[in-house]
Amino acid sequence: MINWWWLRHGPTHEKTFVGWRDVPADLSDTAAIERLRAYLPKQALVVSSDLKRAVATADAIESAGHKRLAHAPDLREFNFGEWDGLGFDEVSARDPALSRAYWETPGDITPPGGESWNQAAIRVGAWVDSLNDQGGVTHVIAVAHIGVIMTQIQKAGGLSAVQTIGHKIDNLSVTNLCWDGAGWQTKVINHLA
Repeated sequence: MINWWWLRHGPTHEKTFVGWRDVPADLSDTAAIERLRAYLPKQALVVSSDLKRAVATADAIESAGHKRLAHAPDLREFNFGEWDGLGFDEVSARDPALSRAYWETPGDITPPGGESWNQAAIRVGAWVDSLNDQGGVTHVIAVAHIGVIMTQIQKAGGLSAVQTIGHKIDNLSVTNLCWDGAGWQTKVINHLA
């Protein structure tokens, strides 16, 4: 069995869409970081998206028994394309029908120059499957983004994108999903240590 410990990166304090735009995380809450270190497995592979908010969060929680994997571009947040850096109101005014469809019927709806929920889920899922197929792994701590984590909740729970998008995934929260070689189990979603 492989336990996936999905950790959402530290807060960015951005009030706009943040997808592939590379913004830093605020990791000043050292008490929360220490609680995460105590909660997460002591022996694990640690991987993060290649965006600095995820890399810095992985650096902060890493401990002696962890083995760091190379940063994984496939674990990046959804690519919001031309919406990245815009606020919800700006996106709604610019693309009213498209933005409404993107949130109300996630799946194949794509922001201008970006990727759909389904495209992101395929990208992330292929990377996760490739690590699962390697064998010999018991625990993986994956530091990623809200959209990435939700695609894996969707996969583990056999949910639709619409059912999944309602989950709350706080910054510095842990979602634990387990792969037994034949199927997924959802253990914990959005745990704050």
